[in-house]
Amino acid sequence: MTGSNSCDAPQEKCGVFGAYLKNRNAAPTAYYGLFALQHRGQETAGIVTSDGEKLHKIIGRGLVNTIFTKQKMKRLVGHLAIGHTRYSTTGGARLANAQPINCVAQVGEIAIAHNGNLVNTHELREELEAEGETFDPSENSDSHLIARIIARHIDEGPRIAVQKVMERCVGAYSIAVITPKQIFGFRDPWGVRPLVLGKHEDDYYIASETCAFRAVGAKFVQEIEPGQLVTIDETGYVIDQIVPVQKESLCLFEFIYFARPDSKMYGRSLYSARKQMGIQLAYERPAIADLVVPVPDSGIPAALGYSLASGIPFAEGMMKSRYIHRTFIEPDDEMRKLGVRMKLSPLEDNIEGKRIVLVDDSIVRGNTTGEIVKLLKDYGATEVHVRITAPRIEWPCYYGIDMSVRRKLIAALKTDDEICAHISADSLGFLSLEQAHLAVGKPDRGFCDACFSNNYPIPIPGRLRKKMTRIPSLPQAGQTQPALMGTK
Repeated sequence: MTGSNSCDAPQEKCGVFGAYLKNRNAAPTAYYGLFALQHRGQETAGIVTSDGEKLHKIIGRGLVNTIFTKQKMKRLVGHLAIGHTRYSTTGGARLANAQPINCVAQVGEIAIAHNGNLVNTHELREELEAEGETFDPSENSDSHLIARIIARHIDEGPRIAVQKVMERCVGAYSIAVITPKQIFGFRDPWGVRPLVLGKHEDDYYIASETCAFRAVGAKFVQEIEPGQLVTIDETGYVIDQIVPVQKESLCLFEFIYFARPDSKMYGRSLYSARKQMGIQLAYERPAIADLVVPVPDSGIPAALGYSLASGIPFAEGMMKSRYIHRTFIEPDDEMRKLGVRMKLSPLEDNIEGKRIVLVDDSIVRGNTTGEIVKLLKDYGATEVHVRITAPRIEWPCYYGIDMSVRRKLIAALKTDDEICAHISADSLGFLSLEQAHLAVGKPDRGFCDACFSNNYPIPIPGRLRKKMTRIPSLPQAGQTQPALMGTK
C-alpha cells in the first residue's frame, strides 16, 4: 500500500476496477487488479463477474488476499468482471455496504462499484422514495442510490442511464458498472476521483489508477475525463462526453498521499511529484539536522527530495511491518499508541544521538504523529523536526475522504506552534498550498484543494456544510482543548 496506517494521514476511500476479456475468465484478473488497488481501501472488497447471462458475486470484510480464497474464486465465472476495495464514507463499514452493489433491471441483474461521495444523498433518497423506490434499512449508502438510478434506465442504454445519474447526483463519483454483456465506467463532471482506461491486445480495463494495469499486463490508454462515459463490449470501447466539464477538480490529495507512487495522473508520475514536494518543502521550511528520515512508506519520495535540496543525508529511521494491517476492533487511545509501535520499529543505531527531520505526507488529527515523534526520542533522537508535504488541513472533505468533520481537524483548532507542542516536536513546518500546486507541475490542469483552501468546486448544501464545519467554542486560557478524535 502507499502509506502507513500508523502515520497521521487521512484514510483512503475506494478503488474500482473492471475487465472485459475476450477469451478467458476475468475473475483472476480482477483479483490482481484489486490487489494493486488495496491501498485505496482495506475494510471490504468484492468482485462481480458475468458469464453473459448471469452475474456472480463474492464480497467480504478484510483484505483482498483473505477474502478471495481458491474455492470462492471458482464461483466467479465469466469473461467480464468489476471489483471494489472500500473504506467507508457514507453508510459505514458494515458488510451490507460492501461493493459492488447489485440491482435488478430490465436487462437483467447489474452491479456497480463507486469511488467518491455524493453531497445530496439525503435529498436524493427522499426524491427516489417519493417516486416509488423502496430501500431496505441496510441500503443506506449513496452508492445504493446511484445503482437504483442506473437500474431504472439501463434498458435505454448506458448513455441515457449515465446521463440520468449526472442530472441527479451531485458530488464525486468514479464508477464501474457491469451488466450481463457490458462493462462501463464514468466520472462526475468535476472529475474529483480518478478513472483510467487500459488495454492489452483485445482485452480492455478500467481502474482508479494506472498501477492496476501493470498488475494485469495491460497498458494505459487514456484518462476518462470529467463527464465522460466509456462503454466496453465485444466490439471494443467507445468514449462519450455525456455532459460538459464543469470545472476540472481532481483531488490534490491523490498527488500528496492517496495514489500509489508508481501511478500516473495528468501524465505525471506521483513519485516524482512527491519528491518535488520534498524539494519545495526544504526550501520553504529548512531545518538544522543530521538526518532526513521518512515515515514509511508514504514519506519516502518527499524525504529523498528534502535530503537532495537541503544536503542533509537521507536515512531510514524506522522499519514498517509488512504483516500489520487494519483492525476492525475499535481502538482506544492506548491501543493506538501500541499500534504505532507494532507497525513502526525504530532503527536505534541510525537515530541515536541524531537531530532528525521527520518527513510525512499530512497531519489530520495529530495523535499518531505525536506517537511517532515520541518513539524516535525514546530511542535516542535528540531533536525531531517534523516536515509535512501537505498544507494545513483546516476544512472538511465532502467528496470521499475520511475527514468530514471540522472539529476533528487539528489545524482547524490550533496554530502551527500549538500543533508542534501537541506532537512534542522541536519544530514543525507545512508545505504551502502554492508550493504544493507548483510541485505537481500541471498549471494547466484543475484540482480540488478545498480541505486546504475552503474553496469547494462542487457546491455543498448549507445544511450539510453547517453540520460538518461547526466547531465548539474554543476554551479560554487554561482550559482543555476539545478532544481530537481518530487515529491521525
